[in-house]
Amino acid sequence: MRLLLVEDDKMIGEVVLELLRAEHYAVDWVRDGQLADTALRTHDYDLVLLDLGLPRLDGLEVLRALRARKQRVPVLVASARDAVGQRIAGLDAGADDYVPKPYDRDELLARIRALLRRAAGRGEPVYEHLNVSLNPATREATLDGQSVVLSARESAVLEPLLARPGLVLSRAQLEEKLYGWKDDISSNAVEVYIHGLRKKLGSGLIQNVRGVGYMVPKGKP
Repeated sequence: MRLLLVEDDKMIGEVVLELLRAEHYAVDWVRDGQLADTALRTHDYDLVLLDLGLPRLDGLEVLRALRARKQRVPVLVASARDAVGQRIAGLDAGADDYVPKPYDRDELLARIRALLRRAAGRGEPVYEHLNVSLNPATREATLDGQSVVLSARESAVLEPLLARPGLVLSRAQLEEKLYGWKDDISSNAVEVYIHGLRKKLGSGLIQNVRGVGYMVPKGKP
């Protein structure tokens, strides 16, 4: 999953960036509203973690512009503006959730996971399809009820495919889920992780769609 972190405070940003990357999210970090608006216009994200008190362009304006473009990416506002009226303003501008600073790190991660689940159209914390299950929060996978150890990258590749069986994702789309702007990407990284997943979870779980990408089939392969 690829997240956009919008936070102008360097110390807070570094801490949150480290926290999110430790959870194996791909994260891009910008420190002002105009850069946030540009990033949202030019890249696809699974979630935005948005501060409101930003230089150059206020976070509420970033949020309103995002929704005016009909972009449906989940937005979690994390701000020191914690008065009731300010929280209402953020939600009315299009935020999906609001957490006041200072926030508990575990609660922040839980809210992120909840919004990602909601965006995928599900409420339960575990993906289950055919004989495979995956818990994105713990990266625990099972095959026929038996535990399977996945690497963080393997889990990150499997999650978007398992979230929407039948949907074809290109290699570039999967790379977007894995890497941020500054990460080095090897030319065959996605293929390596899919090869590992097939060895662990069965060769038919992830199918190639020639010239397009990869998918988990809706029914039995």
